[in-house]
Amino acid sequence: MNANELKDFSIFEGLSQDEMDTFNSVIKFVEVPTGGQVIREGEVGDSIYLLQSGEVEINQALTLSMNKSDSDNREKSIIKLSSDLKPLFGEMSLFHEGDRRTANVKALSDCRLAQIMKNDLFEICEANPKIGYRIMKNLGGTLSRNLVKANQNVLKLTTAFSLILER
Repeated sequence: MNANELKDFSIFEGLSQDEMDTFNSVIKFVEVPTGGQVIREGEVGDSIYLLQSGEVEINQALTLSMNKSDSDNREKSIIKLSSDLKPLFGEMSLFHEGDRRTANVKALSDCRLAQIMKNDLFEICEANPKIGYRIMKNLGGTLSRNLVKANQNVLKLTTAFSLILER
């Protein structure tokens, strides 16, 4: 297994084969069975994941205080991702020391993932500024697209809530 298998993921867009090879020693491949937890909301985030095969669901806890002693801990599914989309996740926690995971990621089928630890990613980027620029530009694009989607969802929810309150 090597980084060449991951060349179609957006994080590596624009990298040459030699530049991809710099990741061979730091990529760890992880197998997660159906129903297994890949990421838990609230944990310290120290890596990014690339979904090579399988399907995952990303969800967040909807913790509501019902009264002083009771809370509702249901989860809201945000999105389902399939490996044909070449998705990556865990990127939000890369940019702040001690940042916590903002969502849960659960395997809906047997999954194969590539994991890159935060420290390894940044060491490669610092040692190779050209690679670092590409990686950070690509991650910035991913974060920007995700923020636009989140803003659209907030607007939809706010509009729906306003319409309900008007009744």
